[in-house]
Amino acid sequence: MMKKFIILPTYNEKDNLADLIKAILNLQIVDLHIMVIDDNSPDGTGAIADQLSQTHPEVTVIHRAGKMGLGSAYIAGFKKALALGADYVFEMDADFSHNPKEIPNFIKAMQAGYDVVIGSRRIPDGGILNWGVLRNSMSKGAMWFSRLVLGLKTKDVTSGFRCYSRQVIEKIDWQKVKSNGYSFQEETIFLCEKLGFRVKEIPIIFRDRVKGRSKLSRTEILNFFLTILRLRFKK
Repeated sequence: MMKKFIILPTYNEKDNLADLIKAILNLQIVDLHIMVIDDNSPDGTGAIADQLSQTHPEVTVIHRAGKMGLGSAYIAGFKKALALGADYVFEMDADFSHNPKEIPNFIKAMQAGYDVVIGSRRIPDGGILNWGVLRNSMSKGAMWFSRLVLGLKTKDVTSGFRCYSRQVIEKIDWQKVKSNGYSFQEETIFLCEKLGFRVKEIPIIFRDRVKGRSKLSRTEILNFFLTILRLRFKK
């Protein structure tokens, strides 16, 4: 039986976390565990996570001193999940942008022999809800540029809904991963393709958050393009 961990980085997600964890656990997937990585959320998300871990043994919580970045949160979760015997490790947003009902489709694709499964908004039957025309166009343009410059086969390079096999996480040298925001997703898929791992995109419908505020900033957008150039020209 394959042991599965879903990593949920959180910062001010008190309106979403309990409902999301309930929705995941209601899927009743065998040997599925949830790891919340909370960056000392001022809204009390960490305390909510602790309460959930007390009533649900499948839930574990890592508390960090402050807002240390998405990439470092995932790396911390990866290392802990491997130490606990994970075979599959998921990345997933904590704001319901990613539909928990898609999780079985990821597992099915992993069981078919893929090393990485990406929940893709940019393939047939995938899509995005609640984004304006400008934001959607900018996203498409950024992905086109990233794929062109880096030679990526993956179409949705920034998707944060994905699953890695244990072998992928063990193989990547995380100390050399420089990205710590949303460009972390771009850098990791670049490394996965470069290392020759089998990547599968499956369609998802991304639904922009209803509760809480988006954490995508101008700095994150700038870092996305700087990461492209760094990866392209690094020796």
